[in-house]
Amino acid sequence: MRKKALITGITGQDGAYLSRLLIDKGYQVHGIVRRVALEDPEHRLWRLKPILNKIKLHAGSLESYASLFNIVQKVKPDECYHLAAQSFVSYSFEDEFSTINTNINGTHFILSALKERAPKCKIYFAASSEMFGHVREIPQTENTPFHPRSPYGISKVAGFELTRNYREAYNLFACNGILFNHESPMRGYEFVTRKITLGVARIKAGLDKELRLGNLEAKRDWGFAGDFIEAMWLMLQEKKPDDYVVATGETHTVRRFVELAFDYAGLDWKKYVKQDKVLFRPAEVNQLIGDYSKAKRILGWKPKVKFEELVKMMMDEDLRRVKCQKQF
Repeated sequence: MRKKALITGITGQDGAYLSRLLIDKGYQVHGIVRRVALEDPEHRLWRLKPILNKIKLHAGSLESYASLFNIVQKVKPDECYHLAAQSFVSYSFEDEFSTINTNINGTHFILSALKERAPKCKIYFAASSEMFGHVREIPQTENTPFHPRSPYGISKVAGFELTRNYREAYNLFACNGILFNHESPMRGYEFVTRKITLGVARIKAGLDKELRLGNLEAKRDWGFAGDFIEAMWLMLQEKKPDDYVVATGETHTVRRFVELAFDYAGLDWKKYVKQDKVLFRPAEVNQLIGDYSKAKRILGWKPKVKFEELVKMMMDEDLRRVKCQKQF
């Protein structure tokens, strides 16, 4: 019998890559989406367009325990990947109440529903490197203390602890994946990496004359989302549930990302990039770099796509996309 997987946040970057992976492995894939997404599939389900006929979508909301409870009861999943969240860090400062309520309650609701109606289901929670915040050590491991510096980071710490508590208190197979920044051609346009690659493509096409960015010296551990979702799946194939850092072990500045993107387009970034203090975070996280040795040792996982290759991959997509738009 085919395994059934339930994915929250299936319309996002990670959900789209994960869906493809699970379909290739023979899973029956179910996803939870807002009803508005079903009413406007062209814009809201674009990442899933090639596989829509291979997945089953259910209308629900992280803010409604009843809707999550009913979906879990109907699907009875073997594995659940809880990816959904308000995940844009800068926006979390603008609407901290919504971010914290949605992210914490949504995680609590899905854990409770699974405990009640699918207690044998293996659970993955999408934790985040933003939990480390004001880092106590470099690189960060599973044992590094958390010191979040944003409402988003705070909400993810709460989700991490809820997941661990459900594992210890109710004996659920629940894992936390502490994922560092992961990007791809399917990354949302509000994230800095995609803002850069699309901005460069638009400047190359003559559509824009400048690119406004915040802190160019912020350092991040950037990997490829397609590699990282494989680690999610591997966690749920182990005999015992545990928590894992998923990262590349390399750190690069925003400035370096900018340089590579502009160089790839044959442009001098200094002529186009303007720093805007408005785009700086109220509390910056300056150096995140993960130690993925535990994931390598236990899961046999390691990143495949290098940083430079990732930038080129995203640039190719946005150069193609802008070229197509100019033809209309």
